[in-house]
Amino acid sequence: MRLLSPLQLGSRTAPNRIMFGPHVTNLGNHDRSFSDRHVAYYQRRARGGCGLIVTEGASVHESDWPYERAPRADLCGPSWSSIVEACHAHDAIVIASLDHAGGQGSSAFHQSPLWAPSRVPEVITREVPKWMERDDIQAVIDGFCLATTIALDAGCDGVEINAGQHSLVRQFLSGLTNQRTDEWGMDKTLFARQVISAVRAAGSVSAVIGLRLSCDELAPWAGITPEIAAQLASQLVNEGIDYLVVVRGSIYSTEKTRPDFHEPPMFNRQLCSEIKSRVCIPVFLQGSVIDTQHAEEAIASNHCDAVEMTRAQIADAELVSKLRGQISSRIRPCILCNQTCQVRDVRNPLVTCVVDPRSGYESTDMDEEFPVATPRSVTVIGGGVAGLETARVAALCGHRVAVVERNDTIGGLVAVAGPGKEFVDWLTSECAQLGVTINSGTEWLASTSTDGESVNTDVVIQCTGSLPGIRGYDMQPTAKVFDVAEFRYGTIQLPEVGDIVIQDPIGGPIGIAVAEELGNRAILITPDNVAGNELSRTGDLAPANVRLARAGVRVIRRALLRLVTPTHVEVEDRFTGQISAVPCVAVIDCGFRLPTSTIVDAHMQVGDCVAPRTILEAVLEARRAANAIGNLLVHD
Repeated sequence: MRLLSPLQLGSRTAPNRIMFGPHVTNLGNHDRSFSDRHVAYYQRRARGGCGLIVTEGASVHESDWPYERAPRADLCGPSWSSIVEACHAHDAIVIASLDHAGGQGSSAFHQSPLWAPSRVPEVITREVPKWMERDDIQAVIDGFCLATTIALDAGCDGVEINAGQHSLVRQFLSGLTNQRTDEWGMDKTLFARQVISAVRAAGSVSAVIGLRLSCDELAPWAGITPEIAAQLASQLVNEGIDYLVVVRGSIYSTEKTRPDFHEPPMFNRQLCSEIKSRVCIPVFLQGSVIDTQHAEEAIASNHCDAVEMTRAQIADAELVSKLRGQISSRIRPCILCNQTCQVRDVRNPLVTCVVDPRSGYESTDMDEEFPVATPRSVTVIGGGVAGLETARVAALCGHRVAVVERNDTIGGLVAVAGPGKEFVDWLTSECAQLGVTINSGTEWLASTSTDGESVNTDVVIQCTGSLPGIRGYDMQPTAKVFDVAEFRYGTIQLPEVGDIVIQDPIGGPIGIAVAEELGNRAILITPDNVAGNELSRTGDLAPANVRLARAGVRVIRRALLRLVTPTHVEVEDRFTGQISAVPCVAVIDCGFRLPTSTIVDAHMQVGDCVAPRTILEAVLEARRAANAIGNLLVHD
């Protein structure tokens, strides 16, 4: 398999062609150094077999403080050493990512102006940066030089220069952000070339120098296009680059560098192939590479020499080991939801993964499930994600596990809504391999089974999910109001003709997906100023509104649903209180949900039956409950 074959990077040889790329984690210390959490996080991927680990981007100059826990290179020497020691023990190559966010940074932390090639306002904050003087430019170039020395002295095998998303280097290369008329604008490659030259001069002959380059800014009126990038890559590589990572996106398309499941996997494959044909160094394919078979095919067909599989390895740190052990079917899938791995926002959450909440918490969470001394008989009530994960982990601990699910199908809402079905399939397969008995279409009775025989179980864990919440609007008789779960399970029939109102007080992916599906029949009612307000956390806010517009969905903003009749709904403007009538034939309620009733015989409750939330909480609490079974005091 080419994916597992060694790859020569300058003077170093990576043991395989899979990269764990640089990304924001918020795991850093408040002094802007890498933390013990970072060490455990990267070590787990190295132990899992990853061949090349590129650490979180470190700012090369004090003028750059893009987010609160952003590492700063001149403060990272000892902590880089700790990461190197931990990862080299498992034969992984460690590369330090060097960065400066320029005009896409933040002044919130250092309370100083942003630095940028030109006075182009930052898209999100609208902050106008400072035009960089010659001394400023030289200071940043010197910063790259110093950062390289520090990283290599710490034991890193090399450095990677960021000229991709959130990058000052890319901002100098692009007509979108470089509108200068001096030599730094007339030759837009000058800054990048001088950075590369300084980094190469600071490094030893054996140091690996990589470049992450945006090869399509998706703004052809002034930005880097694939045609421009092909020439640009060839020119910059000749300055002394050992490998190239092809990415896309710019100041106007930050969400396109790392999009969610709405973008097809491997979306950069053709772009990468075009760039690869112009250079003679290893080229990495980046962009929703989550399937090892697809990655292998991309290498075999000469689209790339290697792949970056960052989110895939956040979802399963043992991806490479499983691939090497020829058990790729057991790789935990990345579902490209971006819900918890995309953490560059004002909440400062730690990086983690909905399908593996241990990610990012390696230094505080147990590393694996251990067999218990006294196995127990466990009944899990509910076959959704919470129930399946509880059953899986309990079986790993050695318990005898049975799942009882009242519906004929397994997986709950996750199996029929959103991108999570692949995860449900994985959980079901894992449970089967571990000997878990799954009884679908079966109602749980406290002391007897459906056939009247007594049930012999030591521990009962409730994972029964949620119910529709209290509706904050009135309904007239015969008005058609359906819960979104009924719609997704296909247990209701919508009228064939007429508009359908989507009641979406949450602003998450559920209501948006329903509206998209119904297209020009859909009228989305939201209390917010924009549809899908909560999607800003996953990077899907702008793309979602584009999709709604293209689908012909009508959006009523700043509105509260007050009354549903057989022929129309009445909505109230949140600001003016004005009531308007909106003709429709039915309403699909995508509102808040409530827990199902507590089962008195259950020893623990897990997931939505405690409080309706997301896949992350269901999986996290399921693992905790399963690991706690051995400590339960169960009365005979």
